[in-house]
Amino acid sequence: MHSGPAHSSPTRVVSASLIGTTVEWYDFFLYSSAAALVFNKLFFPTADPLTGTLLAFTTYAIGFLARPVGGLVFGHFGDRIGRKKLLVVSLLMMGGATFAMGLLPTYATVGVAAPLLLTLLRLVQGFALGGEWGGAVLIVSEHGSADRRGFWASWPQCGAPGGNLLATAVLAVLAAVQSDEAFLSWGWRIPFLLSAVLVVVGLWIRLAVAESPVFLAARRKAPAVEKAPIVDVFRRSRRQVLIAIGARMGENVSYYVITAFILVYVTESLGLSKSVGLNAVLIGSAVHFLTIPLWGLLSDHVGRRAVYLFGAVGMAVWSFVFFALLDTRSFGVIALATTIGLVLHGAMYGPQAAFFSELFGTRVRYSGASVGYQLASILAGAVAPLIAVALLDAWDSTVPVSLYVVAMCALTVIALLAARETRGTSLEQAEPAPAEVLQVTP
Repeated sequence: MHSGPAHSSPTRVVSASLIGTTVEWYDFFLYSSAAALVFNKLFFPTADPLTGTLLAFTTYAIGFLARPVGGLVFGHFGDRIGRKKLLVVSLLMMGGATFAMGLLPTYATVGVAAPLLLTLLRLVQGFALGGEWGGAVLIVSEHGSADRRGFWASWPQCGAPGGNLLATAVLAVLAAVQSDEAFLSWGWRIPFLLSAVLVVVGLWIRLAVAESPVFLAARRKAPAVEKAPIVDVFRRSRRQVLIAIGARMGENVSYYVITAFILVYVTESLGLSKSVGLNAVLIGSAVHFLTIPLWGLLSDHVGRRAVYLFGAVGMAVWSFVFFALLDTRSFGVIALATTIGLVLHGAMYGPQAAFFSELFGTRVRYSGASVGYQLASILAGAVAPLIAVALLDAWDSTVPVSLYVVAMCALTVIALLAARETRGTSLEQAEPAPAEVLQVTP
């Protein structure tokens, strides 16, 4: 493994982070799409359709439970030995677990062992992704200059829609060229097995990037390694962790309602083909991918909080419009609803990487940012499709689902109002400085 030059260009670092995160999110989102379309039938066939979907989404949620653990472990070693090595490990773990899913026997073949094996591999996926986000975002943030950090750091965030775009595109193509029987029989395995090719490409690019210069500089200034960075995070930076968690709630819940729950709603409630939901998410993800860096760039000019707040308030309003448009059963209108929802989500997601990086000091940044980000994933994204399906089932209406999104966006607004603007914060400090970065806004 070569370490590359002492400094890598921003473009090279961004490319390595973006490709790696795209591969990892492809693997992760592939599971969420398959949970809505395939796993409920192949791994939980004894349940009725809606219960089977709930069980499939439960295994989907279990992956989120492993993410904070991954964030803790990867953050611990990332703050001790560097960002780059951990990024390589996370990519290998995620790719291996996803490839193995493509080889799994189904319930019809091995009975209860099938969902158990599926759950185990989902845990590995979650663990790996828990360490991926922090490393990918930090290695970009710590290479770039403060005045363009929002723009550069937003590119690894594009890995989420990029991976979703890739996963949805593969599933949409297979759904279009295969019968439902063929897709359920063997076609669903193809996108999981394809992850092996993507991982090789991601590794080839990622290995060529230099370690974070900010991390190396901090290590030179203070050679003594923090024994347990996470302990220092909770001792000195509890407030920042809570703000990161709150800022994630509306962003994370709204994303999974728009991209995962939509597949259940258009098929089970509206009686439309699964291709309608898949293609709507496909179009929306393409626009999402293109607009995230623009939101990050805007945050460099007007601040992280202003852009983030716009997205949170806009999403709260759009949560009602979104379902009203889905109910038209028109593909064009459904695609428009999904696209606008994801653009509003991007206003939160774009500045998020720089914002979270700027909350923590170098010696604990990987641990702090990862734990705040991933703990919110359990409280938000892990349960969002489950809660949305349960609310729809109990009330036979999407209004409670919209109110759920509104409540989560309200938590995000509160968290943002409790934080001062972080734009322009130096990342070269060795320790976090809570008093300088955060205080309740009067």
